[in-house]
Amino acid sequence: QVQLVESGGGLVQPGGSLRLSCAASGSILSIIVLGWYRQAPGKQRELVASITRGGEANYADSVKGRFTISGDNAKKTVSLQMNSLKPEDTAIYYCNTEDVFGMYAWGKGTLVTVSS
Repeated sequence: QVQLVESGGGLVQPGGSLRLSCAASGSILSIIVLGWYRQAPGKQRELVASITRGGEANYADSVKGRFTISGDNAKKTVSLQMNSLKPEDTAIYYCNTEDVFGMYAWGKGTLVTVSS
């Protein structure tokens, strides 16, 4: 089993920046993909960014050029640097992992609010 804990959310003005972090514990050697999802009020949960063990990153079109996903070599942590934030980025952000068996783990989420 994998346990995930997010941190770094908060209130920020439009155009500002935040850095989210996710700490992983448990059976982390089985992880093949790490990612960040978000869910805004009244909206479906969507993939924001993901990264593989080989370091290949993928981003939603809405955040390309603004967000950067990164992790350490052991995949013990994964971060999401968010720049040029917009009000539409407001959501609960969830850390996520996929293992070699196709199973997913989720954190409890951290709230990001972009407002003036």
